[in-house]
This record gives sequence, structure tokens and C-alpha cells, in this order.
Amino acid sequence: MNISSVSFSYNMQENRVSRWYFGGVSSSAAACLTHPLDLIKVHLQTQQEVRVRMIGMTVNVVRREGYLALYSGLSASLCRQMTYSLSRFAIYETIRDRMHSKNKGLMPFYQKVLLGAFGGFTGGLIGTPADLVNVRMQNDVKLPAELKRSYAHVLDGLIRVWKEEGIFKLFSGATMASTRGALVSIGQLSCYDQSKQLVLATGYFTDNIFTHFLASVFAGGCATILCQPLDVVKTRLMNSKLEYRSVFHCLTETAKLGPKAFYKGLVPAAIRLIPQTVFTYIFLEQLKQHFGLVVVT
Repeated sequence: MNISSVSFSYNMQENRVSRWYFGGVSSSAAACLTHPLDLIKVHLQTQQEVRVRMIGMTVNVVRREGYLALYSGLSASLCRQMTYSLSRFAIYETIRDRMHSKNKGLMPFYQKVLLGAFGGFTGGLIGTPADLVNVRMQNDVKLPAELKRSYAHVLDGLIRVWKEEGIFKLFSGATMASTRGALVSIGQLSCYDQSKQLVLATGYFTDNIFTHFLASVFAGGCATILCQPLDVVKTRLMNSKLEYRSVFHCLTETAKLGPKAFYKGLVPAAIRLIPQTVFTYIFLEQLKQHFGLVVVT
């Protein structure tokens, strides 16, 4: 009787799948840990010329505004994760798990890429308003007093943008945000699944935190390289005060600064996105292991 109970419990653990909201919760937890790096990345990307590097920018922010300034815009960042990341993870993992159940096997990589792109594009569109306010709140730290927007929190920012600039401004940069979301999701979601599958297939690793760490480091690196040029353009569009007429205009103006302009902030982007990916998936896998839905096969 006891042996049967242990076997049944073991099988239940092996067949747990993520709940639809776990991606948003785990991404939000990860964002709390990596937000200062995200803020510095935004500051580097919005420089017109490369004048200050990562460490210098961090020192400048702390000197001007204090240590708490490194968490400027945290409410908007959390709102973004609970819209953008929740949507893309919910779409990707729900459809993936259903296809696994239907086909009685793993999806091929190209299907994971297509599903990741679809989930990321949709999530990017849904999360654009919160992303816009997030970028502005982070960039406020380095602006002179007369140019600061001084949003009190994410809801204040959303309402003021709507009232002062119109509802369509909330979706400024939506094309770039959605495209970036698709590329990031290919790197994070699709590549994580595939790399985890390949690591486990070697037979040297089990489905534990170390495996999750290895797969998420690789996924974070892929996501950083794929999305950095679009991330730079998206940040410039969202932070603009009507100086860019269109996405193409922003692209051409950025290109005038040279090819390296599209990779401004690459190091802090990698330093932010790779740990953010690692923390997200470690939290997600733990949530799934302890609180996931049990699928009886």
C-alpha cells in the first residue's frame, strides 16, 4: 500500500504542467531582481552618442538620485510582466502542452519557433502601454527637472499619456515591441525548451535546477542577440517626444550613428536578460513542480 502511494505520488510529480498565469508570476519575481540592470540598459540606449558606459551610468544615477533611483519604474515593469510575459507564456505553454498531449510526443523545433513567435508578438502588443510607461519612468531619472514627466506610478503614467497625448500614443512603438516580443520569445521560450530537451537527451542530466540553469543561460543569450537591434529602436520610439515620424525614420536616424548604435547597451542587456531568463525559468519550474496541474496519463 505504501509502495503504491509513493509510486503514484512520483508519477503525479512527473506529469505536472504549468498553469496559465505562472509565466507572468515568475517573470515578475525575476524583474524585481534585475530591474536596476534594465534601467541602466534604457539609459545607455537613449544616449544620442556613446558618452558613458555601464558602470559610469550606474554611478551617475546613484550620485544624482540615490540608490532607490535604480528601481524607478518598478511598478510599470511589473505591470508589463503581468501583461506581456503572462500573455506570451500562457499562449506558448498552453498550446504546447495540448499538442504534447494530443500527439503523444514532443513538438519539433520549427513548431516551437512558430509558437514562440506568435505568443511573443501577441504579448508584445498587449504589453506595449505598460512598456512605454516603463521606459519613460526609467529614463526620467537622468532628465533635468523641467523635462521630467514625473509619473507617480504605472496607472498615473497610463492615464496621463491617454489624457495628454491621446490613446494611440499608448501604442507608440507597438510594431517594434511586438516584433521584439516575437524574437525574445523565440530565444527564451523556444530555445529553452529545445536546449532543455537536448541536455536531458544526453543522459548525463536529470530534470533539476542545474539543467534548468544551463538551458536558461543558453536561451537568454539567444534572446539577447536576436532582439538587441529592435530593442534599441523600440526604446528610442517610446522615449521620443515626436522627433521620429515613423519606425523607418527612427531606423534611419539610428543608422546614421553607425552600426554599433543598434547594439548600444548590449553588455547590460545580456547581463540583464540572461539572469532574468534564468530566474524566470527557475521560478517557473519550481512553481510547476509544486503547484502545477497534474495530468494523468
